Amino acid sequence: MKVSDYASSEEVAYFTAKSDWQGWRLVLGNWLCIAVIFAVVGAWPNPITVVLAVIMLATRQMALSVMMHDCGHRSLFRSKRLNAAVGQWLCALPVMNDQPSYAKGHLEHHAKSGSIADPDLLNYQAYPVSRSSFKRKVIRDLSGQTGFKSMASIVRGAAGALSKEKRVSVLPLIKQLLVQLVLFAILAVAGIGWTFLLWATAYMTVFMLIIRIRQVAEHAAVPDLFDPDPRMNTRTVEAPWWQRMIFAPCWVNYHLEHHFMASVPSYKLRELREHLRCRHALDSVPQFDGYGAVLRHAVAA
Repeated sequence: MKVSDYASSEEVAYFTAKSDWQGWRLVLGNWLCIAVIFAVVGAWPNPITVVLAVIMLATRQMALSVMMHDCGHRSLFRSKRLNAAVGQWLCALPVMNDQPSYAKGHLEHHAKSGSIADPDLLNYQAYPVSRSSFKRKVIRDLSGQTGFKSMASIVRGAAGALSKEKRVSVLPLIKQLLVQLVLFAILAVAGIGWTFLLWATAYMTVFMLIIRIRQVAEHAAVPDLFDPDPRMNTRTVEAPWWQRMIFAPCWVNYHLEHHFMASVPSYKLRELREHLRCRHALDSVPQFDGYGAVLRHAVAA
């Protein structure tokens, strides 16, 4: 599946054009949502708001991770400097990741997708799996076992929860902890320091499950995991808004289109999908409407 087969040079230029305004809108809009979640649960603490806050904070942690990913592709902002600085300090470090290290490993995933050399194969090669196997994974995620394992790997030298790269020094870990301390300090000054525990709980539990479901949706039980054509090894999920809010913020559900042309900003991926559909590039591609449909496909009875 060559880009030149489905897009002219002018169309490529249009789809890959970046907007700093759009990038800041996504980053600041997400942090505004985080602030509102903290404010609401801080003002009305009760079991319902606490549970909802943990879930919603995990979805925003996923959004930060997606924007870190986009900055790693240098597709969120026009300038290399903004992608590096914002991607690191406002997206990666708050979710215990290191953007340069993540980008290095993730770009290798793009280069080797559809082959046995794909560094991310362990995340989805075993699918489809049995229902009992998937249930055990969900229990490990929601009980914090996956989160503790991830944190232990970070302490031992991993660059982050979404990176298989090793950090080059202890400095990224210091920055990650510093950002957590700053977040706690801001909440403490606001008189709701205890809500930082919800941020940590969301990260250690629900966030881990969201990561798993997103990985399954993108590459598990695809038509041919070892075909270099992204229509065979990658999946887009056409999901309702509430599922996108939880599992696929910032249009990350359009993953096939992202693998087709990784330099396209996330806010143009939906439009790129329509372009490819009009060019009949997706005629033979299986369509999945919602993450429930994906899980029914990837998790056997």
